[in-house]
Amino acid sequence: MKIPKSLLIDPEKNTAYGGFAVAVSIWAFSYSTIFGQMVILAYYAVWLPLVFVDYRRYLRHVSSAWLPLAFAAYVCFSIFWSAAPGITARTAIQYASHIACAYIAARTVSVRTLTIGSLIGIFFVLLYSLKVGGYSQDTLDGSYNFVGAFASKNQLGFVASLGIYFYVVFLAFLRRDRFGLLWTAPIALLSAYLLVASHSATSIASIAAVLGFIVLLAASKLLSLRYRRVVFVVGGGLIVVAIVAALNVGLMDFVLGIFGKDSTLTGRTYLWEQGWNAIQRSPLLGVGYAAFWVQGFSEAERLWNEFFITARAGFHFHNTYIETLVELGYVGAALISLILLRTLLGHVTAVVFKPWRPEPVILAGVMVLLLIRSFVEVDILTPYVMGSFVMYYSYFKLAKVPVTHTRWAPARMDEARMATG
Repeated sequence: MKIPKSLLIDPEKNTAYGGFAVAVSIWAFSYSTIFGQMVILAYYAVWLPLVFVDYRRYLRHVSSAWLPLAFAAYVCFSIFWSAAPGITARTAIQYASHIACAYIAARTVSVRTLTIGSLIGIFFVLLYSLKVGGYSQDTLDGSYNFVGAFASKNQLGFVASLGIYFYVVFLAFLRRDRFGLLWTAPIALLSAYLLVASHSATSIASIAAVLGFIVLLAASKLLSLRYRRVVFVVGGGLIVVAIVAALNVGLMDFVLGIFGKDSTLTGRTYLWEQGWNAIQRSPLLGVGYAAFWVQGFSEAERLWNEFFITARAGFHFHNTYIETLVELGYVGAALISLILLRTLLGHVTAVVFKPWRPEPVILAGVMVLLLIRSFVEVDILTPYVMGSFVMYYSYFKLAKVPVTHTRWAPARMDEARMATG
């Protein structure tokens, strides 16, 4: 039996396959450390073969993705100055192929399908964590937190917060009938329950801020383009002032204080200090991608010992920019910061300066979530994680829509040309 190409690669017709592929990806991102290479191979299997279905679709306008491609190339080239070239080579190839999968997903899957697939994948991921029922002790403050099948409460909290986010945007912008309200309700309830059970202050605070941001972007639909631009300029200035003021008055400590903690107790401030010290040794290029947290290296062993990380793996500086500076120097930090900001501003300006559509609103919200978390977590610098996948997916959604000459494409040629300008 011959499967029509449109059921695999047409964003308007491949909801079933696209949703399945996204759900498989989320399972792989969440539990690859548990189930091993098989789930990673499944992740590759749902995306990479699509190139052979219609290679023109994926090869057209590749130059529009120059910034992620430049960063991927830089990550791979860091093998030449890496302190651990073997580890850098393996991890860099994984990261580059991870970006390639996100590129294929952006050319294949609509935002609506991404949302549906994410909800389904998150539901099964959280259900498995609920079944495992694991708890972890915080060695710094002695508290016990629910982690399910994850390695830390923050990983569980991130997935749960994404479950809440995609539920809200699905109901607000993408639901087409009442059935959508019924099948998504259990996912929202499970996500909310596990978010609270994880006691992840970062995840709870960030999802609250992002939902508020989404409300503002949704309300902009009621304004004309002229007034949206005024609100964007004024609101952008106020946000910058608020961020500067928050950093000076210690907003982080205030948020952590709500959960009975402070930044010193969580160990982040000490980690950041140690990270800055490490940056000074190789500030321009860094020590090499994934070449700091290596068993046998004195600084990594010292920090693992101080933070009671007996597994001697799966640790970082709890700040995306410090982690990037340590591994890839100022060049790498500049590149990944540009990717993050370009993606966020691209979708926000699409809401403000163009006819209102829900897709840029949804992706702008995802990027705000990643931006907030980037100051206290590392979600976008490693392969096989949800954060980096959705960031690159969102970036590639800014690129031109490819016009191909398959049997199903001609009917939509004029629409595609209008989308590309």
